[in-house]
Amino acid sequence: MTSTKTFHVLTFGCQMNVHDSEWLARALTVRGWTEVSEDEAEVYIVNTCSVRDKPEQKVYSLLGRLRAYIAEHPDRFVAVGGCVAQQIGNDFLERYPFVRLVFGTDQVGRVPHALDELLEDGERRMALLDFEDGYPSQDAVDPESAAVTHLPGQAFVNIMKGCDNFCAYCIVPFVRGRQRSRRADDIVRECEVLVESGVREITLLGQNVNSFGLDKQGDGTSFAELLERVAAIDGLTRLRFTTSHPKDLAPEVIDAFGRLDALCPSLHLPMQCGSDNILKAMGRKYDMERYMGLVRGLKEVRPDIALTTDLIVGFPGETDEDFRQTLAAVEEVGFESSFSFIYSDRPGTRAEKMPFKIDRKVQGERLIELQTLQETLTRAALKRCEGTEAEVLVESRSKVQDGDDVISWRGRDRYGRVVNFPWPQAAGDLAGKLVRVRIEIAKKHSLSGKVVGELW
Repeated sequence: MTSTKTFHVLTFGCQMNVHDSEWLARALTVRGWTEVSEDEAEVYIVNTCSVRDKPEQKVYSLLGRLRAYIAEHPDRFVAVGGCVAQQIGNDFLERYPFVRLVFGTDQVGRVPHALDELLEDGERRMALLDFEDGYPSQDAVDPESAAVTHLPGQAFVNIMKGCDNFCAYCIVPFVRGRQRSRRADDIVRECEVLVESGVREITLLGQNVNSFGLDKQGDGTSFAELLERVAAIDGLTRLRFTTSHPKDLAPEVIDAFGRLDALCPSLHLPMQCGSDNILKAMGRKYDMERYMGLVRGLKEVRPDIALTTDLIVGFPGETDEDFRQTLAAVEEVGFESSFSFIYSDRPGTRAEKMPFKIDRKVQGERLIELQTLQETLTRAALKRCEGTEAEVLVESRSKVQDGDDVISWRGRDRYGRVVNFPWPQAAGDLAGKLVRVRIEIAKKHSLSGKVVGELW
């Protein structure tokens, strides 16, 4: 049977996985492959996440569903990559006969060539799981395709791989390897190409961007210096970065929020817990005095900054008083939103072996209380936006249809808030454009309003 060289990518997890999946799609397209819907694909590429247990279980559920496609079309096969692939490795090949390629987090660049080889030899199976000594290379794609992302006008740029922190609960250093920074010149050039291709907003990605350049692969450029160089690119409207580790957030980076026009007034700063005792057990290497000092510094240089965070509930040994301290800290900071999760053991981490595990029911009750508090804070933050004007980068049509002649669109303001607004259907596609919107209504998790400024 003649190969159609068609593929479909299914992605779990963080923006780094999204970025890798987008690169794979572009690189395969350049090699003559065609991206198609799930029911039409010859090859399924599953990019996985194992930071928490739930995404990992979703991978096994998905493979069970894909088994049905492959039972009807035996010529189809699956390539599994990302963190779960790095963790499970060759076991995927043993457990799932239709999985013919397993690739780790450092081997994305070799996948297009490997898939070509697998199509040539229908019996062959491969495992690409080694970690690279330096920053893993990926072939450049042409500037036009480099700007094609899942969100028009936006792009994500990896600046580093891996992590050296080894927090007690975290599997990332085991599945993504030790920290390795890219050369600053390569990062800046990639950003320039993206902006030249029409990208307005760039997000710099790393497991801990604040420690960029501090590893042996670094070229002497600090993260603050990198921000300066990228923000200076002519035509770049917005600059963001994620994720930040509080222990490495330098004063120069804080100052950048008050100096760099392109740097958006929003920051995701994972707190994880508000108790010094639990932070120490987690191996976070900062205390709440340090964290609150960072918050004060950020609000001094940029009073309107929108802060978001990650929180873990029910870490081993967490007392009710520890949890109360977390609630108090969340309220004091006034986070606009947060990602909160019940602690779950991850294989090979220090926390997996810790005593004093918290009862699942208690964990669940604490999570509900924390999320209820966050909903109150989020509603208040959004309510304060009513009557203001926002610059919105349009992402896509929203799910709401306003009428025969009007379409509802969605985008984000510079603070990262979701904004919905109606616009005449005859105006055409707005994705990737900037609009000025007057905010009229604050909803539970988003804002809505009407366009008052011109498109550009």
